[in-house]
Amino acid sequence: MDTMKVTKIVGGVCGSLLVFLLIKTGAEAIYSGGGDHGEAGAQAYAIAVPETGGTTDVADAAPEVPFADLYAVADAALGERAYAKCKSCHAVEAGVNRVGPSLHGVVGRVPGAEAGFGGYSDGMIALGGEWSPELLNQFLTRPADYLEGTTMRFPGLPKPEDRANVIAYLAAQQ
Repeated sequence: MDTMKVTKIVGGVCGSLLVFLLIKTGAEAIYSGGGDHGEAGAQAYAIAVPETGGTTDVADAAPEVPFADLYAVADAALGERAYAKCKSCHAVEAGVNRVGPSLHGVVGRVPGAEAGFGGYSDGMIALGGEWSPELLNQFLTRPADYLEGTTMRFPGLPKPEDRANVIAYLAAQQ
């Protein structure tokens, strides 16, 4: 390689570094606000926020609607869409057990009592009662938190509307 090629390569690298330095200097001039703000990293401008006198937690912003009210207006068609998360382990056809038991007729059924399914945890069998919409709502929020030792490895349905819709869909599968 001759010296002219080396000179061109070095000149190209130096020119590129000069362009980056100019871009950095220009960006600092634009975004610094142009004034003296005291210490480095000091706030360039302030946004006035009125005092609320209490907590500003997002959970406090919207009151929680009772599950009974959500279930009263639940949409089974929307529940069928949300049920897609359950399909890989459960079927809604009667007697069709997969990794989990069939959910046909689950609303009103005794927990751990689906015929032909033997994979229930001891906690599920001992739960007792029947799967009411309210109990299903609590369970589907986060199964592992509701029933210790459950073999159901599902993270749950965090939205109450989704739970109500899924339960309405399951109630229609009788």
